[in-house]
Amino acid sequence: MRSLILFFVAIITLSCGQDKLPLLGDTEYQREMNANFKDAAKSPLTDADRKTFRSLDFFKFDSAYVVTAAFKRTPDEAPFKMKTTTDRLVDYVKYGEVDFTIKGEALKLNVYQDLDMVKELGEEDALFLPFMDNTNGEESYKGGRYVNVKLPKNNQMDINFNEAYNPYCAYNKKYSCPIVPTANILYTRIEAGEKDYIKQ
Repeated sequence: MRSLILFFVAIITLSCGQDKLPLLGDTEYQREMNANFKDAAKSPLTDADRKTFRSLDFFKFDSAYVVTAAFKRTPDEAPFKMKTTTDRLVDYVKYGEVDFTIKGEALKLNVYQDLDMVKELGEEDALFLPFMDNTNGEESYKGGRYVNVKLPKNNQMDINFNEAYNPYCAYNKKYSCPIVPTANILYTRIEAGEKDYIKQ
């Protein structure tokens, strides 16, 4: 009888161990992203995809893609309706421009502010940096990627492209995602951040 009990304890322990596999990812950011995608309350994945999910795929971390950009405020911009992947339109305003250099190449992007999000508690300093690059449709998602940035305290903005992420519509068609404006297409390869999602 004792042997039978020990057998069942071993089976239960093994089963629990399999349910709590270690989080994958080379950086804390990657491990946090994977944890969120496993969490039913936070994950954009369908229930079926979440059950088999192990890890997102990322480019290898590269410090060359952590930049301090020169920031220029553009205060006289008129609000506009940003197109999304559905019929929904979102109220944005161009907040400013950032100029930076990656691997010797001078680049420029517009930074936007979501006029509804900025009204939410805790989101007052949130800015939106969508971009497309020459990895789209190959290693990375065809619709481009986003980077979360904050209101700069001076004329500089820190941007970490290693934390570039896919819009939620890359994982689940129920989401409506802002489409990257043509002004934010980079005709170069940004080999950093999240790669295209492939179901596991």
